Amino acid sequence: MEILGVLVVLGVLFGIAVAVLVVIGLVKAARAVGEKMERQEAKARRAVENVTLKAKTYTQTGPQGQISAVRLRLRTSLDGTRQVLEGAAAQDGQIGESLALLGRLDAHAAELDGELRTLEREPDAGRVAAKLPELRERAERITHSAEAMRWAAQDRMHRFAEDELSRLSKECEDEAGALRHWDAAPGAASESGSSTGAAGGSGAAAPGAARGAGTVRPGLTDGRGGRPGAEELLGLADPVTKLAQRLRKPSTGPSAG
Repeated sequence: MEILGVLVVLGVLFGIAVAVLVVIGLVKAARAVGEKMERQEAKARRAVENVTLKAKTYTQTGPQGQISAVRLRLRTSLDGTRQVLEGAAAQDGQIGESLALLGRLDAHAAELDGELRTLEREPDAGRVAAKLPELRERAERITHSAEAMRWAAQDRMHRFAEDELSRLSKECEDEAGALRHWDAAPGAASESGSSTGAAGGSGAAAPGAARGAGTVRPGLTDGRGGRPGAEELLGLADPVTKLAQRLRKPSTGPSAG
């Protein structure tokens, strides 16, 4: 019974743990979906505002149209810079620092955009004329900073792409040279074949010479520099030797005395 109770407790604890994990997963998924929807909503709202500002720059005149133009240029510059930096951050880790600076710059731009929006609804034309140069100067500074980072990132990506293309072109040229290595192969093969044939001919001659030297029997030369004598050339070496021996024998007949 005690073992059964322990198993039941362990099963209950396991079920609670699984339920907690499921709840945590659902909460994280819901939060991720909510954040994604908020980002999409913010992008849609910003796109609508940009279209509205662009329409105001063409339809309104005076300070109101100028304020709309400043806001639109500020937004366009920051959005373009963010797109370039986010696209380059996946390939270059150093762009992350630029994204952090852009976030701080975007915070200043959001504050300035709020002031411009407030000034856009200002009914006093004198106050609008007095505040607009200062706000435009701040917008120009933010826009210049954003454009400087965007252009630097573009130049950096262009330089990296150029270097990578140069290395790739060099590797392709080396590979092409390796593939064309067969151009020198026939000449080398013919040279090696001729050298092999010469070596084979000399090798074939050597055994023949050895065999010829081996057929020379000792005692068949006349002793004068190793040249063969007349008897050897005529095949009379043995008969002449026998005749000489016969002549050297002492006579045993009656005429010996």
